[in-house]
Amino acid sequence: MVPTRLVVHALVREDGSVDAAELYEVAAALGMTDQQVRLCVKRLAAEGRFTQEGRGRRAVLRLTGAADAAAAGLPLVPEVDFVRHAYRQDGGLEPWDGVWHLYAFAVPESARTARDALRDTLTALGAAPVQGGLYVTPNDIGAYVRARAAELGVSDGLTCLSSRDLTVGGTTDPVALAARLWPLEEIAGRYAALHALAAGSPGPGPADGPGAPLAHAVTLAAAFGEAMLPDPLLPPELLPDPWPGAVARAAAATAWARLRSAADPDGPRLFRLYAEAVTPPP
Repeated sequence: MVPTRLVVHALVREDGSVDAAELYEVAAALGMTDQQVRLCVKRLAAEGRFTQEGRGRRAVLRLTGAADAAAAGLPLVPEVDFVRHAYRQDGGLEPWDGVWHLYAFAVPESARTARDALRDTLTALGAAPVQGGLYVTPNDIGAYVRARAAELGVSDGLTCLSSRDLTVGGTTDPVALAARLWPLEEIAGRYAALHALAAGSPGPGPADGPGAPLAHAVTLAAAFGEAMLPDPLLPPELLPDPWPGAVARAAAATAWARLRSAADPDGPRLFRLYAEAVTPPP
């Protein structure tokens, strides 16, 4: 189920506005009631995310600066550089050098909030826990981790190292290590759902109607974000072949190009943002 809040953010146009009539149509195509939409708009306005001019379907919502920050927590448009890196991997343009990057931290209980934030940063960047306070990834994320540690004031407790020799519980084979450390079946399952939707077999989903085309775009965007955001983007050398992620991303790029070609040029900025993100490298 696509969250109502995500639908509102997805329909923001380049000028920061949301047409309420369009919002209600798309929400209805996604199986949402008018009451759900009204309550969501009321909450967003109360939080200072949007302002509202007019009432009901004749209203226009206006994006505030706070709304863009709030959207960062929604599976809407993953970081463009992150997505482009994924497509470069799919195209064989980012071969793995065989180096494992390890990060360890020792942060006292008195700085628990900072410690938790650093751990969240590591997992968000795709690092997997090996044991208490030790994380590993085949991707060189050191610059991001060190910057975050400095921001949190815990640089003294951070250790970074790289090695071509990694053994975890007796497992040394890189492919076996990847299968052991990351939930590949769970990740593949999310991509299977994305592929089905992108290929035109979404199963239960947006109904036919005035808002159906935009509803399909919002649903695809949500599925893409839900698949990409938890993906550690392991190098293809460590993944099963064919890898469902690469297959789904190719299908998503094709589907998005088709959706954008049929979209109103003055429609939601979501089309531009996704066009920038999912265009495969030359």
